[in-house]
Amino acid sequence: MEIIINFIDNLLRSIGIEGSSIFVVRHALMVIITFLISGLSGFICRKTLVPLVIRLTSKTSIEWDEILFDRAVLYTACNIVPAVVLWGFLPKVFFQYPFVEGILLRLTAVYIVINSTRLVLQIADRLRFLRKEEGSSSSQYIRSFLGVLKIIFIFIAVIIVISILFKKNPMSLFAGLGATSAILMLVFKDTIEGLVAGIRLTSNEMVHLGDWITVPGTPVDGNVVDISLTTVKVQQFDKTYTTISPLTLVNGTFKNWKGMQESGMRQVVKKIYFDVRSIRLLTDETRQNLTNKKMVSQKDMEGEVVNIGLFRHYIETYLRKREDVNKSATLLVHQLEATQNGLPIEIIFFLNTTNGIEFENKISDILEHVYAYVNEFGLQIYEGLSVANK
Repeated sequence: MEIIINFIDNLLRSIGIEGSSIFVVRHALMVIITFLISGLSGFICRKTLVPLVIRLTSKTSIEWDEILFDRAVLYTACNIVPAVVLWGFLPKVFFQYPFVEGILLRLTAVYIVINSTRLVLQIADRLRFLRKEEGSSSSQYIRSFLGVLKIIFIFIAVIIVISILFKKNPMSLFAGLGATSAILMLVFKDTIEGLVAGIRLTSNEMVHLGDWITVPGTPVDGNVVDISLTTVKVQQFDKTYTTISPLTLVNGTFKNWKGMQESGMRQVVKKIYFDVRSIRLLTDETRQNLTNKKMVSQKDMEGEVVNIGLFRHYIETYLRKREDVNKSATLLVHQLEATQNGLPIEIIFFLNTTNGIEFENKISDILEHVYAYVNEFGLQIYEGLSVANK
């Protein structure tokens, strides 16, 4: 450093600068040169090393290097280079001003810590993209783990910055946190509970990205689009978004429709209430009418046949003939206990579709057919008495 100072002094004298002015001009030149070298190092890094690294990663057969070392990560790393260069030059430039040197060194150190933390957080964000199965349980677990890891890095960075600004030993600050652990537990309560709940959700294969879930007692009814430490984000079918805590899903109950979507079929459970007064044995007129319209076979009407029982068999036969009804799954038409609203017949079957609109249209077609042929069997759908009729 002495050689550089003597060189600058001799240069200044050669151009006619004498006395105390040499000291001032020399120091100003050294400061300017230091910042120029610092800025130039960052410029060279961005213009030379970044394109070089991107070119090298693009030529490799592996994909993780392109994910981890993309342009944003490399630019963040380049932002650290000028500060490191400045850190090395400051003691040599401001050695005669210890107070100024100390302040600039601390500010530079804080800048390096902040940008280093940014770099680590960016790399952590990209680690979750290394797995292609975005909705898998392991991918979600990694994402939850990285979320906690980012919080830890930020916490450590804050401690280091505080220790730099106040000239304290970071280890002594960490040791002093034992007394404030209760406060920290309270501050990060939601995060800790969310992490545990998130791990339970993913490890038990309870929910994945893209799953259709419904939560009783809440407006949640849609597809999961995001799972974080503290929230599960669901896109409703009206294109709005609803968020719910993972803890609510774990501690409560919810329905995941993934099994239905994977099976390619969806269950239908409907009840039709019949007026009890219309239930009777088949009359000769009804037998003749059903025979003429070939709705049931003559064999099914032998002996004393109750119209509602015959109608149950008709509905089951009709459903088995439909191509959109799954024959290998449950198909049941049975009678339930009579209520004040009539005698219910419950129909349970599966349709070979999971598309919501198609599903609803097919149910409407089937129920419309059932309602249309009720009177053919001498039955009547139960209708409650209105206030006027009472």
